[in-house]
Amino acid sequence: MAGKRSIMRIQLDTPAKDRLEVICKRRGMTQIAVMSRLVNWFSLQDDYIHTAVLQTLSDASMATLAKSLLKKLSSDKSSAGD
Repeated sequence: MAGKRSIMRIQLDTPAKDRLEVICKRRGMTQIAVMSRLVNWFSLQDDYIHTAVLQTLSDASMATLAKSLLKKLSSDKSSAGD
């Protein structure tokens, strides 16, 4: 039996809705499927990604975060090759 599911609503401006429709058509997916996958992916990300995506920092802080994230990603790649 499938796990419990929750239904949520989102609010998009018209240009975002239009872009979502294009993505769904290109991928052959429903809007619900795309949004479900996006929310699931986002919920599994770390605080760096949450902050970057949600744009909750000033431009200066975002630049510092971006540099830190690049450094982290670079070190993750080099340690994965070990």
